[in-house]
Amino acid sequence: MSDFSQYVPAHIRRLAEAKQSRPLKQSGGDVRPTALNLNENPFGPSPRALAVLNSALGDIHRYPDIQPSDLHQAIAEFHGVEPAQVLVTAGATELLGMIARTLLGPGLNAVTSARSFIVYKLATAVTEGTLIEVATRDNGYDLDAIANAIDANTRIVFIANPNNPTGTLLTADEVDQFVARLPGHVLLVLDEAYGDFAEAFARQRGVRFSRAWNYVRENKNIIVLKTFSKAHGLAGLRVGYGIGPERLITLFTPTRVIFSISSVAQAAALAALHDEDHIAKAVNNNLDQAEFLSNEMHKMGFNIPQTWANFIFCELKEEAANFADHLLEQGVSVQPLALWGAPNAMRVSIGTPEQNRIFLEAVQSLGKQSKL
Repeated sequence: MSDFSQYVPAHIRRLAEAKQSRPLKQSGGDVRPTALNLNENPFGPSPRALAVLNSALGDIHRYPDIQPSDLHQAIAEFHGVEPAQVLVTAGATELLGMIARTLLGPGLNAVTSARSFIVYKLATAVTEGTLIEVATRDNGYDLDAIANAIDANTRIVFIANPNNPTGTLLTADEVDQFVARLPGHVLLVLDEAYGDFAEAFARQRGVRFSRAWNYVRENKNIIVLKTFSKAHGLAGLRVGYGIGPERLITLFTPTRVIFSISSVAQAAALAALHDEDHIAKAVNNNLDQAEFLSNEMHKMGFNIPQTWANFIFCELKEEAANFADHLLEQGVSVQPLALWGAPNAMRVSIGTPEQNRIFLEAVQSLGKQSKL
């Protein structure tokens, strides 16, 4: 039998050989663990989305729309842009892959921060381009260092705001100053997946979160990413979208996988878009519980930065994978961050008051057992 791997491009072969995947759905024994590892909405999916699912299921024998025009129209109206400026994809992750495959090739690069959204690395890895990761500053993006890392071969800058997994924020003024420095051959992908939570924190803390829509109206080389996976509670249906100038959106639209957004997902997202009560419930709980959970973890001696998202980043004095495994034995699942380049850090999603109490009790139990 021939070694078929010789016919696979080297950059793909390296991915196949890495085998770095870790199961997302973890088992803590006979009981399903309290899941605080994936930043999901702790209150479940949008009730408006659930209400339309039975009707949508009756049509699953039919193909979905190739371009979900109703959803494009609704999103455009919601954000005050034109439908041609919207591109809906199977989660924002699909769009990240589309952008990378379109713009990167041999000798070209993308720039982002270390300890940022891991899909930037994955999306780049399936191209023949390279990813330049700039060291963090105060657990967040060092925009000056990123600007200095851009060269003639840079095509993309990825910025998650707030950043996943550290939860830190770039203010609107900071992003404005960075955008003003961007050369014309670079696309800024401004990932605002956690924008609903950041906007609420920004109002509470008296800062301006984002002027993203100004950039779109000004026809800048920027695409803003949004998702239905977080505040709307539709992570399992995989619906995200990008908004940018039409001249950019048309470049990426042909690379979307045909029928990638199921008819059920389209219907649910359309209903969830205006579910203000459900979004407010998640956001308000997050405002309250972020303060509570942060304070309690500080009391326990954990080193955590202020969060602007629906999770907390935490530095430990040991390998986080071991700590996470011990927590799982206590029935709580958190996310260790070795693959993000932070082997001694973990990310803890902010849950309901009851879920957060369970997490804190599990941590306390570990402390008593190990004398931490």
